[in-house]
Amino acid sequence: MGVVGLGASAPGRWRTAASTTVRVLGWVGPPLAVLALSFFYPVILLARRSFMLTSGSGWTVGRYDGLVHSQVFLHSLVTTVEIAGFATLGCVVFGLLLAISLSFVAFRGGGIMGRLVDIVIAFPSFLIVLAFVFLYGSSGAVNVGLQHRFGLSIPPLSFLDTPVGSILAEIVYYTPFVLRPMLASYSQMDPAQIEAASNLGARPWRVIARVVIPYGGPSLLAGGGLALVLTINEFGIKLFLGAKNVTTPPLLIYSQAIPQLDLPTPAAVAIINAAVSLALYAVYRIFAGRVSGARMV
Repeated sequence: MGVVGLGASAPGRWRTAASTTVRVLGWVGPPLAVLALSFFYPVILLARRSFMLTSGSGWTVGRYDGLVHSQVFLHSLVTTVEIAGFATLGCVVFGLLLAISLSFVAFRGGGIMGRLVDIVIAFPSFLIVLAFVFLYGSSGAVNVGLQHRFGLSIPPLSFLDTPVGSILAEIVYYTPFVLRPMLASYSQMDPAQIEAASNLGARPWRVIARVVIPYGGPSLLAGGGLALVLTINEFGIKLFLGAKNVTTPPLLIYSQAIPQLDLPTPAAVAIINAAVSLALYAVYRIFAGRVSGARMV
């Protein structure tokens, strides 16, 4: 009887498992289908186009070989990594300082400044570029003011058409992406932790280094990772600044795909740029994991 009972319950268990699978697929299936059609399918088409011969009847790796030996493309990769690295570092430093100031330093207008962060995040990137041009351009307010003040014949500031201009503009635009998760993290921090450290005789800088920064570390690393990915693939800021000495893969794609209508080569550039972005983000995640692990120890 026991064997029969077990045998009779097996179909019921199978039907239950099948019903659970159907329910899971019903919830997960539509989002996966949308993701596949909107992301994976275009990426596959892009990769396929990069390997196709111009005639469309064969395959080649010649475009990738040409890019690997192209000084212009290699220089663009180096420029991208340099600008993204310095911009991300700036975002992390300024995001940390602003988060600590807004969260733990009482001053009038602090709440308003915190809300302005959300407004800046909603801004399109070209507004930041226009603000830089109005302030630091050859006819901008800062240059005009310095010329009148010191009697200069030429504008003293001319960094907008250099990598420095791109780095500063990206720091201004992407720092809120680091600041926002840190503000959310510090809003949940128990003040008793800071009070306990202060009561034990720790100086303010030591409390910040040993209590405040480690608490916000995960949010800081998450925001830094987001800033890294965004700055690597930034296009609008560099395009609107029109920097003469700044060439990145997105700008190469734009210059070849739009005016020259050369689609296969930009497709190859896009695939390599995506691979570099993923590789740098993977390195960042490994570093972030080791830092977090070291802090926990």
